[in-house]
Amino acid sequence: MLPVLRPRRCLLFVPANRPDRYAKALSSGADCVCIDLEDAVAFDRKDEGRDQALAWLPSWSPQPVELVLRINSVKTAVGLRDLMALLDSGGRPDALMLPKLDSPEEVRWVDALLGERLAEVRLIPMIETVEGLAAAEAIARASSRAAALLLGGVDLSTELGCTRDWDAMHYARSRTVHAAALARIDVMDMPFLDVNDLEALRQEARLAARLGFTGKAVIHPSHVAPVLEAFSPAPEEIEWARRIVDAYERNRGGVLLVDGKLVERPVIRAAQRVLAIEAAARRGEAHSGAEH
Repeated sequence: MLPVLRPRRCLLFVPANRPDRYAKALSSGADCVCIDLEDAVAFDRKDEGRDQALAWLPSWSPQPVELVLRINSVKTAVGLRDLMALLDSGGRPDALMLPKLDSPEEVRWVDALLGERLAEVRLIPMIETVEGLAAAEAIARASSRAAALLLGGVDLSTELGCTRDWDAMHYARSRTVHAAALARIDVMDMPFLDVNDLEALRQEARLAARLGFTGKAVIHPSHVAPVLEAFSPAPEEIEWARRIVDAYERNRGGVLLVDGKLVERPVIRAAQRVLAIEAAARRGEAHSGAEH
């Protein structure tokens, strides 16, 4: 039996105060779309953005695209207003993104506040402060609602006093991947900020996939396709995974040989994940094609 997975190869941000862009974002091909109440909305327009997003949310119905709502930090008054307004509204995003986390207690507090009223809502904690990076493993495992970690590399690099290039952020990336692996959840890389340099984006996305990230956040629809490509199984990977899973099912479990190589449980899990992502991605593409 293949694990049930949501592909989280690409998460596209859209400003909360631009509801005219929601439909385009949802049809972009991205696996996840995040309506952003935080960085994408100027401080003097926070109330407007919140009102527009929460007025639209009740019209949302579950579909292959995962709808995420990023609120402001729960350590701020505006973030608390975001959270309380969501609880009072009829909207139900698939997941809630939590920025500027410093400790696992903040995650547990949000989990408790959501309670049974929003029992189905998952959490995506962000690692983007030096305290959050130090506590990344505890943050990743703070709640059973956690679906993925997202590296907030722009803010984190500012706090660290380093540049945002690959080498400078390698430690932060590796620590975030390690934390997510311990928690057995997905992990998404920071956005690439140059909208026009698609080749550099492709290179960074491929490096992130090799490091262990399961996806990457993007800030522009033109970045969706290159990121999806980088995090999608190649045809040869899919064929390998099918051989492994078919042999495992014929063998009815246990240790086995495939192509003369010993195959144990971790390899079988990896093959199952490849096929589950490929199947989920095909479902998402079929849904997107039907919409068009």
